[in-house]
Amino acid sequence: MRRKNTLIAWSFIAPNFIGFFIFTLVPIFASFLLAFMKWDAFSPPEFVGFANFIQMFQDESVRIAILNTIYYTAGNVPLTLVCSLGLALLLNKKIKGVAWFRAAIFFPFITSLVAVAVVWNMILHPTMGPVNYFLQSMGIQNPPGWTSSSDWAMPAVIITSVWRGMGYYMVLYLAGLQGIPKQLYEAAEIDGANSWHKFKSVTLPMLRPTTFFVTIMLTISSFKVFDLIQIMTEGGPGRSTNVLVYQIYTESFVKFDFGYASAIALVLFVLVLGITIVQFRLEKRYGE
Repeated sequence: MRRKNTLIAWSFIAPNFIGFFIFTLVPIFASFLLAFMKWDAFSPPEFVGFANFIQMFQDESVRIAILNTIYYTAGNVPLTLVCSLGLALLLNKKIKGVAWFRAAIFFPFITSLVAVAVVWNMILHPTMGPVNYFLQSMGIQNPPGWTSSSDWAMPAVIITSVWRGMGYYMVLYLAGLQGIPKQLYEAAEIDGANSWHKFKSVTLPMLRPTTFFVTIMLTISSFKVFDLIQIMTEGGPGRSTNVLVYQIYTESFVKFDFGYASAIALVLFVLVLGITIVQFRLEKRYGE
């Protein structure tokens, strides 16, 4: 009976493990090997050692892509954190229609990202978009060019990303808020704490695990952003929104240099891993 139950359990989890092995683990291992080779998919792979990495550190496009990725991450992560936490605090109260508001704010996250990007491109259109029309009605004669401007293209992508993702992280913060014991707030009120003091001394410390998880997820997703860039700007204007994953896409599926693209992907993996380890250590240090 024990053997039968074990076989039944493995029959349920085996498809997931097999799929993970074939579609995730094998490509990762192959990408690691290709990072040290030159391959264009039409000829046999040629071992080149560290040539791809030497080329990468001399490539200005890669340096720009790294800076753009950091720029996007530095804008997307804190803004999404603040917006999602603010919405969670607002919608954690017993107000009329709160369930509808929660669903409405969460809805963009499950909407097709292509549709979201196309709609925001229309909203932020430099001449016909409602945002610039509103800014001009407020007296701003030269509103931003948004995705047509090298200075404003990345902020446009960040705004779209924050709007789409804040509903999902709001739900996570709502779960964290509803797990805070009410006795802590009652004790703070007895001690004479006002709303700000309760938020600073009770809410934020109790939400530290949720904030840590959200920060990790946001950082990883920010470093691997591609879809919004591809649909909204295609890495432009110029190279102003060319991020690392878009650079990998260009090197592999446009230039067919899969070895060089794999080397960039390996560096991206090391960057994300390093940042994640630092975040874990900081959380452990300040958590104690």
